[in-house]
Amino acid sequence: MCGIAGQFDSLSSSSQEELEVLARHMGGTLGHRGPDDQGIWVDVNNGVALCHQRLSIVDLSANGHQPMVSHDSRYQIVYNGEIFNAKELRQQLEEEGCSFIGYSDTEVLLEGCVAWGVERAVKKLIGMFAFAIWDKKQQQLSLVRDRLGVKPLYWGYFGSLIMFGSELKSLRAHTGWQPEIDTAALASYVQYGYIPAPMTIYKNIFKLEPGTILQFSTGGIPEISTYWSLSDVAISGQKNQCSLTGNEASLELETLLSDAVKRRMISDVPLGAFLSGGIDSSVVTTLMQKNSMKTVRTFSIGFQESGYNEAPYASVVAKYLGTDHTEIYVTPSEARDVIPELPGIYDEPFADASQIPTYLLSKLTREHVTVALSGDGGDELFAGYNRHIQSVKISEVQQKFPSWVLDLASKVIKSFSPNVLDKMFKLSQTPQMGEKLHKVASLINANPENFYSILVSNWNADEVLIRKQMKANKATAFDSDYSKILKSRSACMQLQDGLSYLPDDVLTKVDRASMAASLEVRVPMLDHRVVEFAWGLSDGLKIKNGQGKWVLKELLYKHVPQKMFDRPKAGFAIPIGEWLRGPLKEWAEELINPERLAREGFFNPDIVWDSWKKHQSGKQNNQYRLWIILMFQSWYEVWGSGLVEKR
Repeated sequence: MCGIAGQFDSLSSSSQEELEVLARHMGGTLGHRGPDDQGIWVDVNNGVALCHQRLSIVDLSANGHQPMVSHDSRYQIVYNGEIFNAKELRQQLEEEGCSFIGYSDTEVLLEGCVAWGVERAVKKLIGMFAFAIWDKKQQQLSLVRDRLGVKPLYWGYFGSLIMFGSELKSLRAHTGWQPEIDTAALASYVQYGYIPAPMTIYKNIFKLEPGTILQFSTGGIPEISTYWSLSDVAISGQKNQCSLTGNEASLELETLLSDAVKRRMISDVPLGAFLSGGIDSSVVTTLMQKNSMKTVRTFSIGFQESGYNEAPYASVVAKYLGTDHTEIYVTPSEARDVIPELPGIYDEPFADASQIPTYLLSKLTREHVTVALSGDGGDELFAGYNRHIQSVKISEVQQKFPSWVLDLASKVIKSFSPNVLDKMFKLSQTPQMGEKLHKVASLINANPENFYSILVSNWNADEVLIRKQMKANKATAFDSDYSKILKSRSACMQLQDGLSYLPDDVLTKVDRASMAASLEVRVPMLDHRVVEFAWGLSDGLKIKNGQGKWVLKELLYKHVPQKMFDRPKAGFAIPIGEWLRGPLKEWAEELINPERLAREGFFNPDIVWDSWKKHQSGKQNNQYRLWIILMFQSWYEVWGSGLVEKR
């Protein structure tokens, strides 16, 4: 895994040395992504500068060095990722007369673009990737991102200049723009806890969306085309659902996933797996052990606080499968020590609190291996989140009762605080039961158009932001009514998760946390062949008896006893609410001091401070809302200097 950065400016007057310094500076900010080597290439006549930071995984020799030039000298490429069918593609290219110097997948990708063109080559790839390729003949720069958005790529366009990088910090190292906060993106952030693509926290800087190619030529403007669309896959799969029985579907899924896992085990460096003890990571680990001649190394993380610790479950699974298992327990002080690093790791405000254990787990894992497989993607593909099940139940309730009954029920539930509801349902094993009931109360009378947005929202942006300057920017994934084209409310939830929450939250969290530790993480569940198969399954093969991921569980239970997983889904949660009342209280109060908020001019001090006081008193559990504000404040403390617009 690597980091890439660069620019193309046909009107540039920079010298060779100046371009090299620029490229080296941009790439140098990404040293954590690629600590093994740095490569620079410039074309002074066209104002092109490319930089590559290498984390050596396959072909550790100099033959894998980047930027890499094609055999015909027409193309230069910088590439971040792994192509898992490189061997087959190499054979195809050799049959067409191509010869190779080394055995890196970079060379296969590059020569594939020469032989087949960029778009045709990309459609042949099985993998995770983000790359930039310069066509000297056409004087054209192409930026490409993988189908599901596993690997990141940012870009900005300023007249004749286009610049790009694996992380925002590489763009901030460029002197060709003055960063300015995009207040519409900020409004989306406070609502969802992350910034949906294509927005970033900065004006005129964008995330290249999954499954797209951006092309930019001398004298032109950036043109973006789609070579693979999750929406199209979902719609097609729903229209042409397979007629497999449950057992047949389980067998077919195992065949596909086994191949996806086996391909992702190819490495010239030590390899392991994240194991939480949940369904997804256990499936991946099971198939790894099945496909390995050696004992698989597994890693997990735990907490001392009850209700948040899944490490014992991971240990049981590891023991049954016979893996070489390592675990670490996180203390509040260790978590507190990570917090100052988060703005530098994530570059823009990001408030998924599991970012902390993900980073600590990545650091632990990197001490032993260089590559790890994870189970990310299983929830989005196989209806694994509680909201997928809840959406079905709420849809059934909406069909049974008139609107006035639903309105009354909503008011009754909301008349009790989440804390009171927690006590009323104290025998429930579901964490934060009161909060979840309040969310249900907001949903039972919601329209299809805003159902998902309400479901995943935290703050009302118009309430917490200074109204006169902030305006929310609605994202397609949140506000499209997919109920008109998909068969069920659950399918709509899964698609909307896959379009935004998966790439912009889950995969962003894992990529930045792992890359900060110089660890490559591979996600076999998001092999596009598995994704396409999953979308061809009926709801009945995903949800049964009020439980999600049925077909995935059937696969797992053929190898591991079901009793190991008979417990409520917990997720990768951490006791952030308790920590904010204890070891993190002083840090938090300094960041959200009302005078400070008023001075900086982004958030309504009264609203934020009221939320803080209610959390401290125990009247409400506002941990997620507060974490969103705190992560922005922490980010702004690091990156706020040099911004054009602070008000």
